[in-house]
Amino acid sequence: MANFTKQAIKESFIKLLTERPLSQITVKDIVADCGVNRNTFYYYFEDLPMLIEDIVMEDAEEIIQAYPTVEKIEDCLYAVIESALSKKRAVLHIYNSINREIYEQYLWKVCEYVIDAYLTTVLKDRKIKERDRQVIKKYLESLGFGIVSRWLRTGMSEDIRDILERICEIKKGMVEEMLSRCEME
Repeated sequence: MANFTKQAIKESFIKLLTERPLSQITVKDIVADCGVNRNTFYYYFEDLPMLIEDIVMEDAEEIIQAYPTVEKIEDCLYAVIESALSKKRAVLHIYNSINREIYEQYLWKVCEYVIDAYLTTVLKDRKIKERDRQVIKKYLESLGFGIVSRWLRTGMSEDIRDILERICEIKKGMVEEMLSRCEME
């Protein structure tokens, strides 16, 4: 029952978030929509930012669980994009609110995991210095984060899948070249 109630609160919040900006949603609105009392809301969540954090981190965990290994970075980025597009208005309302940082933390968490899993997969038996691995990891995380956050800043108006596809075509072999330059004898 507890998980059902917590999930109902999240679903009501997302529903309301697709209808109006975050600044126009109160705990009172959420509890009225899902049929629980305020004490029930506060039993599960300290405040609205904690509810947002719980929702976006749950999304991050779902993507991480869906990709235990990563052979192509773009597959995971597509998963992030599809997740965002499935609740576009809600995501934009969070992103364009004072709680943007929470969504950016989610995006960083996914980028960090994806790139780490990708490098683990690509490196297999190759040996490179840990410092070089970290430098490459930071570069690729920043690239992924930058592409997606730019897309969010523009209101998700561009066809990001087309852009990502083209970026992947252009950078093909680049990571392999970076790794070969770092490979230890």
